[in-house]
Amino acid sequence: MLRYFITGKPPELEFLYSEELVNKIRQLVYEVDFEIVQIEQSRMALYLKILPPDKLFKRILVFHNIASIQHNRISHVERTRVRKIRAWLNGQMMRRWEPRYAEQFDQCITVSELDRKLLIAANPRLRVDVVSNGIDTKLYQPLVLKKKQPSLLLIGNMSYPPNADSAIWFCKEILPLIHRSIDRIQVWIVGLSPPPEVKKLSINNVHVTGRVEDVLPYYRRSTICVVPLRAGGGTRGKILEAMALGRPVISTSIGCEGLDVVDNRHLLVADDPQQFAEKTIRLLVDRDLYQRIVTEARKFVVARYDWDLAANKLLDIYSNITRLALDP
Repeated sequence: MLRYFITGKPPELEFLYSEELVNKIRQLVYEVDFEIVQIEQSRMALYLKILPPDKLFKRILVFHNIASIQHNRISHVERTRVRKIRAWLNGQMMRRWEPRYAEQFDQCITVSELDRKLLIAANPRLRVDVVSNGIDTKLYQPLVLKKKQPSLLLIGNMSYPPNADSAIWFCKEILPLIHRSIDRIQVWIVGLSPPPEVKKLSINNVHVTGRVEDVLPYYRRSTICVVPLRAGGGTRGKILEAMALGRPVISTSIGCEGLDVVDNRHLLVADDPQQFAEKTIRLLVDRDLYQRIVTEARKFVVARYDWDLAANKLLDIYSNITRLALDP
């Protein structure tokens, strides 16, 4: 630990080291004449050091979020003192290490303009472009809404602390307020590896599924998708997924951060339990509002976040970075 503090390298990165992965990367870069090597997530950036220095390929680092902000937020929702300190410490160390180490890459990519600005502010020397998250809007078509008992869908990897916190916060602080007006409502918490405190939520009309093979059946049975996140970073693909599938979204500000959405047009935004509950009830009883949000969200995601748009932007970056390598 002392060695990590002296070098300024966040100790959490050590847990992501894999000798098997190192050997596979070395094998690939000697067998294939790559023009570009792209590393996903800043916490994986240390694998850059195993790449042979004599190779001329360009190096790209993709930030799915700004890890220092992500870990600082996680420290506020962790439920034990040790985990809070660990997340806070990692966030503080990543704040210094992340933008500095990124200088070793030829190009950085963020998933939102907000993250691009944060990264540039931390290190103005970085070359940063934005490639937004996307969704295949041709594959993900609006689902028919059947008239039945109202059902809320909360989806996400439950081993990720912010997702687990969102499920607990929603069920303990928001759902009781909804029950005052709508007592018969189903809640589906869908996502792999739910911790014990999330599994305990599975009582009455709350269902915790764990990992599922396909999320579409749960979207079909849902009326609304809720994203009550209080921590995390980057942008939420699950919001784009719900919009493409014709399910309106209620989210916190952090939950829809980085997406160019407008409250009360593309989705509803609420940051406290009372407001979140009121907007959920309103969306369930106001059919005109419900349909307007569904229609506007679908048009929005097709125009701004279709997968082809993101792919074409990434291909443009590849073309530019390889052309610069060829220019005298």
